[in-house]
Amino acid sequence: MKILFDNVSHEMSELTTRRYSTSFSLGISFLDKELHKPIYAIYGFVRFADEIVDSFHGFDKEALLLDFKEQTYRAIDQGISLNPILNSFQWAVNKYKIPSVLIDTFLNSMEMDLEKNAYDKAKYEQYILGSAEVVGLMCLKIFVEGDETEYEKLKPYAMKLGSAFQKINFLRDLKADYQELGRTYFPGIDLNEFNATVKKEIEADIEIDFQLGFEGIKQLPKKARFGVYMAYIYYYKLFKKIKTVPAHTILNERIRIPNNKKYRLFLTSYLRHNLNLI
Repeated sequence: MKILFDNVSHEMSELTTRRYSTSFSLGISFLDKELHKPIYAIYGFVRFADEIVDSFHGFDKEALLLDFKEQTYRAIDQGISLNPILNSFQWAVNKYKIPSVLIDTFLNSMEMDLEKNAYDKAKYEQYILGSAEVVGLMCLKIFVEGDETEYEKLKPYAMKLGSAFQKINFLRDLKADYQELGRTYFPGIDLNEFNATVKKEIEADIEIDFQLGFEGIKQLPKKARFGVYMAYIYYYKLFKKIKTVPAHTILNERIRIPNNKKYRLFLTSYLRHNLNLI
């Protein structure tokens, strides 16, 4: 029966999320249970596409991404795929009516990563739109469960929150992106001259995105609010840690929050949420 295959597909998306990201896995666990499967499905899809362009060195990344893209659209059209990750994703797309333009925009950003780019402002904004903001909108489609009025109201906030998360990733991964992948995402920045002034300018931009994103979290449906809040808390803690680190350190190591501190952070946030302190 197809239901068994679908269950295996959903389990694969969940496993992918858990193996690749403890922080997102914890955040998802705090969503209402009925939201788990579709959000795992989104993460699994996004992660596999990202793996192609970031990790599959020595293979024809362009051909692999094109094949993945074609399989994605075919899965959505046919309502099935023998790739469990794509089978799970097509289920979420069709169930929650996720617009194809969001998927197109995301995959376009993945294609941008096939080249070793130094981004100008327009390309930077285009990349963030596709790699982060539309992923936030895919999740928002699930959170509002078909309520188009709520979706349109919360759309700008979801985009800003996704943007904040991605920009923090850029800062955290500055060394690896530049030295291993040949990428420089922040526009107009020569990493040979990356200093405290440049770092503070980037951080000020991220802070604005965070403030707007948080306003949206407070307006999310109850089923989704706490899980998204947890993701926000983790990223804001990471952001604060990055702000305390000198610019030269960012270029030489990846800033992390140890797992034991993540768990304590989530516990504290859980208590604050239950006491209505957010």
